[in-house]
Amino acid sequence: MEFVYNANPSRVIFGVGARSKVAEELDRLGIKRAIVLSTPGHALIAGEFAEAIGERAAIVYPGAAQHAPVEVTEAAVQAAASVEADGCLAIGGGSTTGLSKAIALRTDLPQLIVPTTFAGSEMTPIIGETQGGRKMTRTTSRVLPETVIYDPELTRTMPRFISGPSGMNAIAHSVEALYAKDRNPIISMMAQESIAALGRALPVLMDDPRNLGAHTDALYGAWLAGCCLGAVGMAIHHKLCHTLGGTFNLPHADLHALMLPYSAAYNRQAAPEAMARVAAALGAQDGPSALFDLMHKTARYKSFAQLGLTEEDLDKAAELAVRNPYYNPRPVTIDSVRELLQAAYDGARP
Repeated sequence: MEFVYNANPSRVIFGVGARSKVAEELDRLGIKRAIVLSTPGHALIAGEFAEAIGERAAIVYPGAAQHAPVEVTEAAVQAAASVEADGCLAIGGGSTTGLSKAIALRTDLPQLIVPTTFAGSEMTPIIGETQGGRKMTRTTSRVLPETVIYDPELTRTMPRFISGPSGMNAIAHSVEALYAKDRNPIISMMAQESIAALGRALPVLMDDPRNLGAHTDALYGAWLAGCCLGAVGMAIHHKLCHTLGGTFNLPHADLHALMLPYSAAYNRQAAPEAMARVAAALGAQDGPSALFDLMHKTARYKSFAQLGLTEEDLDKAAELAVRNPYYNPRPVTIDSVRELLQAAYDGARP
């Protein structure tokens, strides 16, 4: 057994009501004038946080957008400079975390993240930015948030059509961690535990969207998934989702939810140990089939056709996906990727 394990130096506070510690944690980070970030849809809750932390809030900036467009980041950096902000407080999901990371990349401001979805990106030193219709990702410790506060009460406001895909997005991080080139025993244990926790929680949330126990389970699983995403490399699933999301501006979590069973099936024969762990976590005989069933319970879109893509779009996506490919246990060819995308377009069981 040979492996390398790197632990990312983030501080995590987890628990019901943990959001009450935001002011204390800002003080701990030395942040006296925070730019409070959110999407437009979370502007109200961002304002509530700003009110709660009082003079520590320099400005509320509810302009975050999915896929971290560079033009949005540049405007936010200017807004932060205009009020002499000395830190970021991000309230929201992956889009808001992405904006905070993009600001930190350019300014080195410290970050306190309070997730309201199961995105998991708050635990990673990875940033993806979109410019000119292309999404590019990179890894750098400059964007790793210093502190993350997880409060399951904050995810209870998510409707089913957000919590389901968001949870599947988190599972995707863990599935790919199991067959990553640089996988290791610690991350594999975390990945399997993450899939099991989310696999338990998501069906409950589809029936009872405000169930606090299920939200606690799901947020725990999402935290573990984020740790996996931040510690090892991803493979074909994330390459395809970055390509499709950046090129066609598709909804991030919905895209991950739909793609996951098909990308897992692509590696079914090449990564049997990983697929066995997925199956065990979900209490099933076959990992990709279990993911397909879970996707059908949780996803808003169940085929690329429903997402509005055309078969011509699939040709373009396949061609882009094989450029600078990520490591993957099964070789990546344009024909095999095109076949994968066609199955997802048709919505067929993989």
